[in-house]
Amino acid sequence: MLTQLQIRDFAIVEAADLELESGMTVLTGETGAGKSILVGAVGLVLGDRADADVVRHGAERAEVSAAFDPGGNPAARAWLKAQELDADGECLLRRTVSREGRSRAYVNGRAVPVQALKELGALLVDIHGQHEHQSLLRPEVQRDWLDACGGHADAAREVERAWRGWRALEREHRALGAGGADAEARVDLLTYQLRELEALALGPDELPALEEEHRRLANAGRLIETARETLALLYEDDEHSVAALLGHAQTAVQGLRDLDAQLAGVGEYLDTARIQVDEAADELRRYLDRIDLDPERLRRLDERLATIHDLARKHRVAPAELPARRAGLESELQALSGAGRRREELEREIARARRAYEEAAAHLSAARAAAAARLARRITEAMQGLGMRGGRFEVALRPADAGPGGVEAVEFLVSANPGQPPRALRKVASGGELSRISLAVQVTAVGEGALPTLIFDEVDSGIGGAVAETVGRHLRALGDRHQVLCVTHLPQVAALAHHHLQIDKQTRRGRTRMQVRLLEAAERVGEVARMLGGLEITPQTLAHAEEMVQRGRG
Repeated sequence: MLTQLQIRDFAIVEAADLELESGMTVLTGETGAGKSILVGAVGLVLGDRADADVVRHGAERAEVSAAFDPGGNPAARAWLKAQELDADGECLLRRTVSREGRSRAYVNGRAVPVQALKELGALLVDIHGQHEHQSLLRPEVQRDWLDACGGHADAAREVERAWRGWRALEREHRALGAGGADAEARVDLLTYQLRELEALALGPDELPALEEEHRRLANAGRLIETARETLALLYEDDEHSVAALLGHAQTAVQGLRDLDAQLAGVGEYLDTARIQVDEAADELRRYLDRIDLDPERLRRLDERLATIHDLARKHRVAPAELPARRAGLESELQALSGAGRRREELEREIARARRAYEEAAAHLSAARAAAAARLARRITEAMQGLGMRGGRFEVALRPADAGPGGVEAVEFLVSANPGQPPRALRKVASGGELSRISLAVQVTAVGEGALPTLIFDEVDSGIGGAVAETVGRHLRALGDRHQVLCVTHLPQVAALAHHHLQIDKQTRRGRTRMQVRLLEAAERVGEVARMLGGLEITPQTLAHAEEMVQRGRG
């Protein structure tokens, strides 16, 4: 509930600090004193549109702060937690508007968009009267009221859950099926490309070996000729080969080692060189035995390498990347094939989800039909006691496209005068009538749908006498279950309140200010007497006012 309201430089309010209690609180004062300004201040802090006109003349900015106790409001607590704005059970809303018209909003000391105030405010306060918070005109609110009054809010939530589950499955199915023909064509292309790569069967390390073998066969003639020439130079020319010359050198040095020991090292180098030449000659002989001119093998290598390079160009990758390309295509084809299986599974799941939704919606429709008749009868009865004799209230249920709210549209219809056919509430109700119909709905409800704080701005407009007292008793009954703030000009309503705030407008030194104060018991009698008697308050008026206040306490 709303526990504290602080107003600074708003309209004609220089400063007001209100401590608010549970129960029914009335706000009274002379006509034009600014009673509805307080309601406007609450609307501002709940996210209403604001401009520079709300800033008090001569001030830099207007500021309104509202403190709420969210302890008994799970919806508000959940919203604060979801937005990471919860702060040890506190709920402090603040709104400022500068003289230039710039607006800022805060929740628990942290800056938020004004839309956040509207969302949170919709969970905290419902304002009834000729204001923007006339939520009863909204079709979704009418539907929620019917569900709350009928006691089937849980069934409505089950329908919404079933709807969201059904739609989530359909979204997944659409995502998988997007471009279904294209997906099939892609599968065909992938299958064809994989067959080519599978037929190629290129191993991960095969390409370097193929290229090496191809280079060897392509240059086999040159390799053989050069190898033979080298072998002749090294060994096979008896007189001039490297081996023969090294042999002569070895013999010459061997004969000199006895003369000078320093030549021993040279002899060892020549021995080693002769051994290396012999080994090189042996290796060349073995190489010549292995190598052969093989045109057929070279042709096959040419064809395979050409195929490899053609496929690499086709897939726009380097030849060595073809094995990785094959693995990638296999993964993609597997994923597409899996998507096809998932689509089939989803189709079965969607059918089950749709049946679940239809069953839940049918159950809710039956419950709504029964509740609509009961609610219409009870609100019609309440309207009779609220000065709308002969008025009639109906709840129309019309078929609608399936949605999160079920398969019917809920619309409140009203006939304010006898003999007139019921029409949509938003089309036929005047401001005063709408306020009283709203009050009839509130007092008829079992309580689940009502917000913790209810504000009624002159709901008693156009009524008086016994009807006014009936309105007051209805408001007091609401105050037993909710916090009720009521702007009124009727003493019959004021006398029945739990708490009484008086609004007083004063002009000093050419400046107009508004003051708000909580009335004590004796002061309440005086204010009710003023409301009864106007400017002249007689002893009889005071006695009547005291009787009314005493009776209201009972």
